[in-house]
Amino acid sequence: MTITIEATYENGTLKLDGPLPFKEHERVRVSVQAQPSGTIMQAYGIIGWKGDHATLERFARDPELDPQESP
Repeated sequence: MTITIEATYENGTLKLDGPLPFKEHERVRVSVQAQPSGTIMQAYGIIGWKGDHATLERFARDPELDPQESP
């Protein structure tokens, strides 16, 4: 069974956003993936970007390309 759940890393511990359907002391395998930060990074899969994640992040964080900074 595979379950995806959001969590917050806090003081060296992952705090899950909800309960898990496992029995007490049941062994599980955990895989952790950091979430990209920022609105553009959350839309990475929606915008039809064909490039790699690192290039999109560079574009998203470049202050010269920020539409709010344009004259």
